[in-house]
Amino acid sequence: MLWTVPLPDSPPRLDSHSTEPIYRQLGLWLREQISLGRLRRGERLPATRELAERLNLNRATIASAYALLEAEGLLAGHVGKGSFVAGFPEERANGWGAMARPVAVPATTGGAAIHFDSSRPSEDLFPLDEFRACCEEMLAGDGATRVLQLGAPQGMPALREYLLGEATAQGVAGPHDDVLVTSGCQQAMDLIERLITADGEARIAVEDPVYPGVRNVFGRGRARLLGVPTAEDGMDLNVLEDILDRQRPKLLVVTPSFQNPTGGTLSEPARRSLVSMAQRAGTLIIENGIYADLRYSGTPLQPVRAFGREAVLQLGSFSKLAFPGLRVGWVLGPRTVIARLTQIRQWCDLHSDQLSQAVLLRFAQSGRLQRHREKMLQHGALRLGAMLAACASHLPQGSRWTRPEGGMSLWVELAGAVDSALALEDAQRAGVSYLPGRTFAVDRPATSALRLSFAGEPPARIEEGLRILGRVFREHADRRLSPVAEAETAVV
Repeated sequence: MLWTVPLPDSPPRLDSHSTEPIYRQLGLWLREQISLGRLRRGERLPATRELAERLNLNRATIASAYALLEAEGLLAGHVGKGSFVAGFPEERANGWGAMARPVAVPATTGGAAIHFDSSRPSEDLFPLDEFRACCEEMLAGDGATRVLQLGAPQGMPALREYLLGEATAQGVAGPHDDVLVTSGCQQAMDLIERLITADGEARIAVEDPVYPGVRNVFGRGRARLLGVPTAEDGMDLNVLEDILDRQRPKLLVVTPSFQNPTGGTLSEPARRSLVSMAQRAGTLIIENGIYADLRYSGTPLQPVRAFGREAVLQLGSFSKLAFPGLRVGWVLGPRTVIARLTQIRQWCDLHSDQLSQAVLLRFAQSGRLQRHREKMLQHGALRLGAMLAACASHLPQGSRWTRPEGGMSLWVELAGAVDSALALEDAQRAGVSYLPGRTFAVDRPATSALRLSFAGEPPARIEEGLRILGRVFREHADRRLSPVAEAETAVV
């Protein structure tokens, strides 16, 4: 027999005049109850209708709060049964700061044969012979012993010089700029978050939906995330302008080219406007440029940093183009900021991995990186084309999806009120994996959405995977429309 846990005696304090939406205020309160152990794992929350009546709120507000917590793994919703607490109190003891507890991306299921859940290059395309040659050439050189010594915290000087030269040639670096080499872009974001929140609580604007790694690192501790709706043409600049004017965030994090998960891209006029708005608000911009080199068609666009160097820190990495296992990323910015980030980096790991840096530098300077990029663009174009064609052929009628000109992923919004998280289990049993939209949510639950990453599968497997997904999604749409399912949904 199902039972509902009574909510704590003290009701949530909800302020209708606050800039924080009511459903987020309620979500914060529920999260606090879970973190304090007042709501325990396995306990069932009141039905949305019941709690709406108790709190004198709209039922949709309760549903949005529940959906937001489901997206973060704190609740598990089951059609016809209700919403249950899914997290252990001890796992939430550090709180979620500004509603941004670190969220684990669902693990790839071993039984799934076709993987649309991982945004990374295909191992089949790794240039192993060229990589071996780079290693041999580097180790045969005069500087091999220096490479195997402890590395400078700011990164290998030769690699930094190369990266600065490339950035200067592109018009995004000047004489007052510098580069910090990091262990991938995630470490770069971690260092920036530490810098931004060093003086206390900070508001940080991010895309919504957004890659969980961005949300996890910038939404922890004393930071409060402000989600900006993002679609095929990038951030909604009208919403962004309102957030910048009213809330004055310290930081704005944006992936302007082939954003993960939507594949969206900001136009050059939009990039120029974004920089102008941020400068007026005194907001620092983080430009995540790791997908920009993966353009398969259309005209290349100038980076955001080209429109305001002093206002933008630019992140880069080799991981999406070459070898993800070699954790080499970097942040480009004003020399004074890079110096402060370098100091923070010393607190974390003291030294940098020079071996990976030296091999990748050799890979780039030898011309092998450019030749490999050309190969990656050819295969990427074929795989993206196969994905778009398969979506048109197999997804349920009325579904919508983005049509990027590059990158590794696209965003699908399913017709028929299909819950992509519930459908995932059936898809995995049928041999296909993907990531449901709620994995990427900040403020807006994306129940019927999902991310499809196409870079790791050849065209024939993409076609087969979409054929399977189309069948699974249509079956779930049919269930939602059945009289029994409608009755079950009414009691949740």
